[in-house]
Amino acid sequence: ITMMQRRKIRPWSKLQKEVYLLVDPKLDFQIHCVAYRMGSQYGSTDLPRYWITLGKETIFDYPKQFIHSAGPDENSRIAYEALSIYPYSSETSEISNMLREYIDTPLSEIMTKKFEGDHWGLTDILRAADRQIGQRRLSELAEIVSNPAAQKILKKRMNTYKENERKAIETDGF
Repeated sequence: ITMMQRRKIRPWSKLQKEVYLLVDPKLDFQIHCVAYRMGSQYGSTDLPRYWITLGKETIFDYPKQFIHSAGPDENSRIAYEALSIYPYSSETSEISNMLREYIDTPLSEIMTKKFEGDHWGLTDILRAADRQIGQRRLSELAEIVSNPAAQKILKKRMNTYKENERKAIETDGF
């Protein structure tokens, strides 16, 4: 690993660690960022990729999810248009910046803040996985979120709450 590669790795691992501090520990949630080196006779470039897994299922995959469709809303169209020049220019640093913005947002604003730079639906995924958001607010979130990845996380978290309640009732002898 060259010094340049080390500098690239360190900031992502630090950001990744901070994301994990926010994620509900009961979730089998992982977020990754990798830049694959692509060489050709004309030079070389890095192909960035972000992906999120819930258990063994990949629920978010940039750029794969955004290459084939402009999507129904303006944010997904913006992401799609940016990918027209991928890999020579990509949104990888924008995704990292959005993650940083979410991490730095006070808890009192997490549910209501509009993250202007989120063209990928990541804030809904982060809110759904955020350990700071409890059962009552998760139910509210489930009613307004349409992102399929976020819905999977919400379902898993709400099922965990129901399972814990069931176990508590059994333990109390009711």
